[in-house]
Amino acid sequence: MVRTLVVWCPDWPAVAAAQQARKPATGPVAVFHANRVQACTAAARADGIRIGMRRREAQSRCPELVVLPVDHDAAGRAFESVAAAVEAVAPGIEVLRPGMIACPARGPRRYFGSENAAAERIVDAVEALDVEARVGIADVLPVAVLAARQQRIVPVGDAAEFCAGLPIAELARDPAISPPERAGLVDLLVRLGITTVGAFAALPQERVATRFGPDALLAHRLAHGLAERGISRRSIPQDRVIEQVCDPPLDRVDTAAFLGRALAERFHAGLADAGLACTRLAISARTERGRTLRRVWRSARPLTPAATADRLRWQLEGWLTSTARRDTARQDAVRSGSASDPTESAGPGAIIALRLEPIEAVDAGRVQYGLWGSDGEDDHRAGWAFARVQGLLGPESVLTPVLSGGRTPGDRVTLVSWGDERVPARDPAAPWPGALPAPSPTRLADPSRPGGQQAGRERIGATRRVELLDDVGRPVLLTGRGLLSATPVAVDGRQIAGWAGPWLVDERWWEPNQPPASLVAAPPQVAARMQVLCRDGPVLLLRYLTAASVQSPAQPWQIEGVYD
Repeated sequence: MVRTLVVWCPDWPAVAAAQQARKPATGPVAVFHANRVQACTAAARADGIRIGMRRREAQSRCPELVVLPVDHDAAGRAFESVAAAVEAVAPGIEVLRPGMIACPARGPRRYFGSENAAAERIVDAVEALDVEARVGIADVLPVAVLAARQQRIVPVGDAAEFCAGLPIAELARDPAISPPERAGLVDLLVRLGITTVGAFAALPQERVATRFGPDALLAHRLAHGLAERGISRRSIPQDRVIEQVCDPPLDRVDTAAFLGRALAERFHAGLADAGLACTRLAISARTERGRTLRRVWRSARPLTPAATADRLRWQLEGWLTSTARRDTARQDAVRSGSASDPTESAGPGAIIALRLEPIEAVDAGRVQYGLWGSDGEDDHRAGWAFARVQGLLGPESVLTPVLSGGRTPGDRVTLVSWGDERVPARDPAAPWPGALPAPSPTRLADPSRPGGQQAGRERIGATRRVELLDDVGRPVLLTGRGLLSATPVAVDGRQIAGWAGPWLVDERWWEPNQPPASLVAAPPQVAARMQVLCRDGPVLLLRYLTAASVQSPAQPWQIEGVYD
């Protein structure tokens, strides 16, 4: 047990975004991703802004709200100044995430005389940067994180009592101590009627392990005020340390970002060879002015190459930005004659060597990646890119499909704006007599594009008509009894290897029998579909239009979809 002190900067993404935009963080500021609030300042919350609120609603509640996009790089880069301020008061800090720092409480307590005095000095150091700070102290790190969110100093031995009164949602509140999948566990516990941490702690440990899985067991230990079980810590070979000499010296942010990704890939390749995954990472740098910089990052789950690259980029950009800022201030002081020592306030300088060192690692077999090797970072990056496009072109510029109800393949897809609630236009679970049987085509015709779209070697679209012929070259039509007039053998000159159907659709019979202006807006009264397998091409979904056959009796069929 190591008594731990945690410093938490509330609403750090919003504060960092305000600093980046040169806006006061004391006013109402909110950062958005996919048109939903991700973080906001205390002034914004006082006006009714809440996490997850839509942008339009937030601006209607607070017209003077400063709207900014989420910028994780800016939040990570700007947090270096806070980490340096805390390290000046309490050495040996570790960055849990941008916005949260941890360190052993023993040193600051002995130096300042008490834990309360140490907490006050740290808060004063952070608030001198115009950043709000809260401190929590407890027997173990996860409980100290919860205490920081409550701004509490938990007495020795009272961790379980402190945790018992918290809402169950606190177990998944902070990503520094909980993986993303724990939100599902909390939701399940609430539906089971377990609404407090104490009620969850009262469950038998063996039942929790067998019913909810290994992460629930870690959450159960946290509910008892205990540290995580030592997830089989492994000894790390010395040759897994990555060192890189920077020639020429590293003094640009864009160069740091490029180098950071390459080093992260090398670092994780070496750990993978040893069967390890890193959970605590030390980033060290040696500068041209003879200084050595070091920062430790801790993660609640094993780091991925993308996560390591992000932390390395944030750290390098923070150091380089600090150097540029302090060098500019020193030059201004020298010009004005107010600097007694020209080298007194100089920054650390350009970086000439980098070092990545794994401090703690776990068995790599305990890390579960996606089915195709994805760790989820690509999905987040894609979401940020979509949000940027929506910010430039509007919400309707990025659409996502939602499974809907309907008889036609097009009706079974509802397009909603990216980030909006995925609500289908029609209930997919409702009965739909006459619906196309499975499987559905992978690509559909777009009636709004008369020229169609390229699908392999087939060009599909609302106006793409085809000839379905029998063995003597006559058009195959639909009889009054819903059957084919002959056996089809070719479609647009291609030999047919097999076919299925036709399936009749008789809908909208209450409307006048007039040719529809749009296939989707007003479907015909009677139609039929069939699937055709070509010998030298894809499988086609054909649609027979009785109203259209009056205008073109020889070509009543059109391509509605293509199966890949």
